Amino acid sequence: MSRYNQRNETWIPKTKLGKMVLEGKITSIDEVFNQGYKIYESEIVDHLLPNLQQEVLDVSIVQKQTDAGEKTRFKSLVVVGNYDGYFGLGTGTHKQTRVGIQKATIAAKLNIFPVRRGCGSWACGCDKSHSLPFKVMGKCGSVRVVLIPGSRGLGIVAGKTAKNIISFAGIRDCWTKSRGSTRTVPSFAFATADALMNTYKIISSKDWVR
Repeated sequence: MSRYNQRNETWIPKTKLGKMVLEGKITSIDEVFNQGYKIYESEIVDHLLPNLQQEVLDVSIVQKQTDAGEKTRFKSLVVVGNYDGYFGLGTGTHKQTRVGIQKATIAAKLNIFPVRRGCGSWACGCDKSHSLPFKVMGKCGSVRVVLIPGSRGLGIVAGKTAKNIISFAGIRDCWTKSRGSTRTVPSFAFATADALMNTYKIISSKDWVR
């Protein structure tokens, strides 16, 4: 028996959505979002997206001054995705790096989000879902990230952090533009994630980065 099957056999859902998934009343992640459910159990994502992949983007040290001295913990940033329209980003903090990564992975699964794909490049127009349908902007702190549709075969023109997140979401071709403190990995990552989530939102023209 696989580890995945063992995990799902011992899973006892605590939410209405979890019970519906385990009983087979909901069989796809698309149904969850179409019906407006909020995911509170990471096992729901494990069940509906069994081929979900993950990658650690960053591990940093967080120190806190206490009466007993400095308390050191490790903060992990993890991205998950199925390379086919769904991705999630999460953080986790713990005194042990391994546990922090596990917490970040669970948080990323709870933050799973769909990405609208298409071909919004005027130079391509192939009507295939290899890029973005239109230009989107995301922000986090001082960081602003713009994702621009690209033609087929271009690849992802972006820094390593943004490239990993965009590819996990299933985007294969796009241009990126950014400004602000992009060396701050968490801010850069969440700004990129915000841009991808905005493929399902209407953005005001005043929000675009020039």
